[in-house]
Order: sequence, then structure tokens, then C-alpha cells
Amino acid sequence: MSDWDGIEEFTMVAQTGSFTTAAQRMKVSTSHVSRRVQALEERLGVKLLARTTRTVRVTEQGREYLSQIEHVLSALQEANQTLRGDIAELSGPLRISAAGPFAEREVAPVLLDFVEQHPRITLDMDFNNRNVDLVADGYDFALRYGVLTSSSLIARKLVNHRLACAASPAYLKRHGTPKTPQDLRQHSCLVTSNDTWLFQDPDTKATLPVKVSGRLRTNDIPMLQEAVRRGFGIAYSPIGNLQGLIDAGEAELILHPYEDHSRSHWIVYADRHLMPRHVRAAIDHLLTVFATQR
Repeated sequence: MSDWDGIEEFTMVAQTGSFTTAAQRMKVSTSHVSRRVQALEERLGVKLLARTTRTVRVTEQGREYLSQIEHVLSALQEANQTLRGDIAELSGPLRISAAGPFAEREVAPVLLDFVEQHPRITLDMDFNNRNVDLVADGYDFALRYGVLTSSSLIARKLVNHRLACAASPAYLKRHGTPKTPQDLRQHSCLVTSNDTWLFQDPDTKATLPVKVSGRLRTNDIPMLQEAVRRGFGIAYSPIGNLQGLIDAGEAELILHPYEDHSRSHWIVYADRHLMPRHVRAAIDHLLTVFATQR
């Protein structure tokens, strides 16, 4: 039995989260995939997958094994593509899930440049705020913001973003300027996706959570900007969403020493070792373009 036996089956199950789906993609029987994975586990002496009647998940040893063999599988895929003669030109569909103004204003133009350089690539970029299942919904990768919670996905940091607090001069004149994050409890705050705002102690760097409330809740950035402009309350958002208002004198920064710089934009994908070349190239292109902002 070769050392390679079972590796392709294991990686496909890890990527899809299902023996049945893995078998369908490989055009073999489910029992074939199961036997190959079991033989690989016995050969290695570890459990790579934890199985129940309903779910399959990669174990800690399985994740470590995947990370070790990823570069080998990528090299093998590259070699196969070279022999097939398609190494010269990238081609294929590129389907991306994205959300937020940063993706719209900054990432989309970079991806258009990439597609323009590779005429055989087609781009389908879906802007939405819902949590998508990358594998089930057919996305190659997603662009996400904030603290990521799913451990089943691979995340690469694209950029760090500064969060800032701002309000209109008229609002601050009427209600006063908060001096500490705790003062926000006495103010009307413009809530987006979360009513617990996280700040950072300027001395200890400890996280300072503050639960806020106000007259408006929205996840629409233009509406948030208009609410700030009209003096509805205080916003806490990536600085890029507020900079235009600040430059125009329609908003003022507050609580600057307490700003949280830990929020990031991420590229999220299910797995890299079976990723098509054009998808991997698109991710690498984004990481290269935004490298100075990490």
C-alpha cells in the first residue's frame, strides 16, 4: 500500500464535511472513501476524523496532518496542471461572498484588476450580510470583518482596521462629549450589528466592553452616516465609514485614546490544498496588494 493511499479521500472529506459529498465529487462509492480513510488512520495510528451518525469533523490531529501535507498536495496539483498544459493561463469561475463598504470600495476594484489581467476568469461577487456556507452555497472564498468564530474554516488576515467613535458637532453641543467609554451609557448610540462596543484601555491594553443603546439600529452604512450627520447619536465604526463626515466638518472624533485597533478584514475559505489555481491566485493577489495594511 502506498503512503499516498487515502490522502485524497481524507482531504476531500475534510473539505466537504461529508463522506457522501466527497464520494460524489471524486466519482467513487461512499464505502470506497470510508475504507481508504480508515486504512490511512490505521497506518498513521491516529484518528483523523470524528464520526457520528449525522456529522463528520476533523480532529485536532487531523487538522495538524492537513497543515503538514497542504504544500505537498498543492505542488502535486501544480505539477499535474503543468503536464496538462494549462499552467500558462488562469481560467475558471471565481465566486466570492462579501459584505461591507471596505469590500465594495477597496477589494472590488482590486479583483476587477485581477480579472482584467486574466480574461479567462469570470467573476461572481455577491454582496450580502448573511452567514453563508462556503461549501454548500458554492463560494470559493468570503471576505469577512471582525472576530471570526468558526474553527472549521481557514482565515487569512487581509487588513487591520481602526474602529473610531464620532458624533456631529450639534449632538455633542446638546448632550456633551463622553470622556470615557462608560459615559456612552448616558448617550444615544447608533447601533449596527452589536450593542456591546469593545474599547481598549490606553494603559493596560485590556478590552473594555460597554453595552450601549439608542434610537436607531441599522446595518446600512449610508443610513448610519446620515444619522450621524443629522445628530441622531454617536457611531462606532471603521474609520473609513466616518472619514468623509469628519473631513467635511459634519462629525468629530471622540474617545480617541480608547480606540480598538484589533478588528480585521479576513479572507475565509474551506481549504487550500484542493483549491483551483485561479482561486488560489486571486487570494494571493489580494494578500499581496493589501500587505502593507496588515
